[in-house]
Formats: sequence, structure tokens, C-alpha cells
Amino acid sequence: MATPKSLLFQLHRHWDLIEHLTRHSRTLPAFEEEQVISLIARFSPQADEQETGAQLRSLCNADVLQWLSRSNSLQLNPLVLEFARGLTREHELGLSSVLKARVEAIRSATEALQQGLEDQDNDRLRRAATQLSELFRQISQQLDQDRHAIMELAEQAKGRDAAMPLAKRYRAVLEAYDQYVEPMNEMMDSGLGGTFYPHLEASERALDHATEQLSVRGALYTHRLQLRQVAYQAKELRRMGRLVAQQCAETLLPLREEARQHNQLTTAVSALLGRVRKQGLQRALRSPGLESKLPLWLSSRQRRVTVGDEVKSIMAEARNFEPVRYEFPEEAKAEPMQLTEWVDERALKKALRAALPVDNLMHWLQQHYPQLPDAVLLRLYHDLVREDQWSARLQDELTRTELKTVRVRYHAHHLLPATQLEGQPAS
Repeated sequence: MATPKSLLFQLHRHWDLIEHLTRHSRTLPAFEEEQVISLIARFSPQADEQETGAQLRSLCNADVLQWLSRSNSLQLNPLVLEFARGLTREHELGLSSVLKARVEAIRSATEALQQGLEDQDNDRLRRAATQLSELFRQISQQLDQDRHAIMELAEQAKGRDAAMPLAKRYRAVLEAYDQYVEPMNEMMDSGLGGTFYPHLEASERALDHATEQLSVRGALYTHRLQLRQVAYQAKELRRMGRLVAQQCAETLLPLREEARQHNQLTTAVSALLGRVRKQGLQRALRSPGLESKLPLWLSSRQRRVTVGDEVKSIMAEARNFEPVRYEFPEEAKAEPMQLTEWVDERALKKALRAALPVDNLMHWLQQHYPQLPDAVLLRLYHDLVREDQWSARLQDELTRTELKTVRVRYHAHHLLPATQLEGQPAS
């Protein structure tokens, strides 16, 4: 038998492998040796074939993996499987009968606690308190595990293909509701028929009374602290039981009702289609007693249209509506463009092409079109420089030119015919 230290070391070393095997242990209770070796090689890509076999042997020697008798298959150690499922929330849904048996054991432990208090037997009193604490812990753990298992069932049912029949899609949900949730609700009924809350309340009262009696008798503080902590466990378990039962019912009940309603609706529609096929549409819909046979697909009720208060207030505001008058500004008269700003660009380009080469384009424009404003003159300058009818070369010297209203500092462009600067980059 392997030591706990070696088992925990192998869990730490191969946790990814253990988690993967735990997840697939729901569908595969045992694994072939080749499957485990391939998984080890998958999670340890740097290991060769010999190292992979050595890791498998170390897992078997540490009792993490166990060989099944009369076969060559491997299984996870049940203790390791339960431990890994508890950490990864991969629990299977427990049995309501086990939970019911533990709740019934609370009553026996409570009676033993009361008997030890009456007989002033401190040893029996402590044993009963320890038994109650262990029962509370087991019930709390099972409730938490069952809650996660039910959530997993609901998520799997919702994640399946929508084209799958609902009876098959929600089969596990319906079985879980009938075999677990219904008995659990009956057990946790706060009335006379329930057993969970009455037994817990009786144990709480017995623990509180025992704590008071030990204080009066002057018992040890550790004994009184033990009873007080067990009483706190009982109070927390009552709250947790109510919360878990509510969450399980809220998770499974809508899915259960959806499956049942779909089955009834399918039956009703099939019956109606058969009647229509045999009797015709009008006779089938006018058949007496059709509403009682098909309660889901047809409902008859009187309808009356009324005007709500909001509609009345809106209508009152509409009747008393007065449009607001707005003063719009008068349309501004557009001033015509002055004649001094007109220029025939086609004639200008023709004259410039005839005057090439031009040393300074700005001086040429200022000389031939002195009537143009500064803005029009500068626009023409920038447009003519980018024309592909001639080549423009930027001069190195900085030039200053006085226009009508502004002074311009620039590097003048020297214009030449395009054939003279062929092969030289144009600026």
C-alpha cells in the first residue's frame, strides 16, 4: 500500500491527467493501458516512451491508479476520485434515501444527547455532540454536491441539440426531479409531514439546553465550546437546506414543465389533425367537447377593450395642443461675384505655355493679371504648379513678393517645358 505522501506527490505532479480522468470517469469506469499512456504523453510532451511508462508505473505504485482484477484495465483510486470530484465540482447526483437516513440519524443522536444530559454523563454527551457534528458536515457536503450536480444536469440538457426530442433531451432532468427533488421537498417540508426542519430544531434546542446546563454545572469551557459550535452548524445547515432546495426546484421545474407541456401539446395537436383528416376542418372544429379534450391549444374567453389612464392623458394633451411659433431669420441675399475675381483659366494656361520658360511663376502672374485679388492669385499659383503640362523646379533662394494686401515669403518655382526636364524629378 502506498504512503499518503507519495500519493499526494503524484497528484501534484500529474494533476492535469487526474482531472481529465476524473471528468471522463462518468462515462468510462475503467481505462485501457494504451489510453492512459497516450494521455500521459499528451500532458507530458517532452517525455519519451520510456519516461511515459515510468510515470505510469509510479502512478500505480502510489496507488493513484489501480489495476482491475481479471482484466488489463485501470481505474482511479476511489478516494482519489472522490477527492478530485470534490475539487472540480464533477459530482454525481446523490440518493435522497441516503440524505433521509442521515436526517433520521440526527434524531437518534439528539436522543443520546438528551439522555447523557439527564444522566450527567459527560462522556456520552460529548460522543453525541461529535456524532451530530459529523452528521451535519456530511449532510451539508451532500447538499452542496447535489446542487452542483443538478446545475450540471440542467446545463447539459440545455446544451443539447434542439432538434432532439424533449423526452430524450430532458430525460435526466425528469428523473432527477422525480427521484431527488420531490423526495427532498417532502423531507424539507416545514409542516407536520417534514423531517428535516423538525429534527434540526429539536437538535438545536437540545444543544442550547445542554450548553446552559453545562454552564450551570461549571463544566469545562472546551465542552461548552464544542456544544456551541455544533449548534452553530445546525443553524447554518437549516439555512443551507432551504437555499439548496429552492435553487434545485427553480432550476429543474421550468425544464420539467416545458417537457410535460410539450408532450400534452403534441398529443392534442395529433388528435386534432386526426379529427380534421377524418371529418374535415369545419366539422372537426365545431365538434362538441373539443375544448375539454384539448385544453392547451384552444382557450375561449370574453375580451373587452378599455382605454387606459395613460391613453386618456395623451388624448387630453393632444386636444389641448397648441403649436409653438418660431421666428425664422430672413433669407440672406447672396452678393454676386465681382468682375475683378473672374479669370479664364484655359486662356491663362495657354498664355503660360507660350511664355515658357518662366523664372518665377508668382511674378509672371502678378505681371499679367494685376487685377486679381491676393486669394485668387495664390490659388492659381498652387494649381498651376501641379499641372503636368510643364515641369516645375523649386529654387533654392528664398523670395519675398509684395501683393496687394499681404507679403509672401516662398521658394519660387521655375517652369520649363516638360521635354527639357525629362529624367529629372519635378518638385
